[in-house]
Amino acid sequence: MNSILLTSEQKKLVQNLLATGKFNDVGEVIQAALSLLEQETLAYQAWVEETRILIDEGIASLENGEGIDGETFVNHLLTDLQKIKESQK
Repeated sequence: MNSILLTSEQKKLVQNLLATGKFNDVGEVIQAALSLLEQETLAYQAWVEETRILIDEGIASLENGEGIDGETFVNHLLTDLQKIKESQK
């Protein structure tokens, strides 16, 4: 395998992680980092897919005459926020 060049900050981080005793060697630190990156990537992909589904459902609702348009929603939101501000005085 090729060598990996780390910045001084990255080296310090790896050394600090090794010093905790949780990891036995640099390879374990790298594996943990890659596992976290994989989990984050999968979670992001799931979020994107869920968001696409919700957007498609929202568009379908609007096309069926359900819901409200964006401008009306924002105006309702601003009105609600103003009411909250006034009630906190």
